[in-house]
Amino acid sequence: MSDPLASEKSAPAENQRVAGGLTKLTDLAIAKVAAGAARSVPGVHSLGSGTSRALGAIRGAVGAGYEPAHGVSVEVGATQVAIDIVLTAVFGVPLHELAGRVREAVFVSTSELTQLHVVEVNIEVGDVYIPGPTGLGSKQETVNRGEQP
Repeated sequence: MSDPLASEKSAPAENQRVAGGLTKLTDLAIAKVAAGAARSVPGVHSLGSGTSRALGAIRGAVGAGYEPAHGVSVEVGATQVAIDIVLTAVFGVPLHELAGRVREAVFVSTSELTQLHVVEVNIEVGDVYIPGPTGLGSKQETVNRGEQP
């Protein structure tokens, strides 16, 4: 025997309107979700390869701004997404373990926030960040501050 109140609670009232329409997630929006998840993993220094980060620094110097999905590319289908990430790891972090943690974080965040089926998350560790001696400042840090090396 079914509960008549249960069906009343789940059925919409006659005067309620349900909005219809299409929701489209752009490649950029999905890439930003993946980038945010990847950056949140301890041991990730930055996203993108060394060359692309250098070009990003130049763009930033001329006021072209920050690219939040830098280092992430996505292939999006109607219900699926494949994600490729290039990252720079912090020296001392086991690289395969880092890749696994990034893969898991990106998979979970992208699945939950986009409701797409994540087919694969490919990780490329393109570089390893090694900080310069404490207090001396590396040549790269000096250049980033706009000082003469």
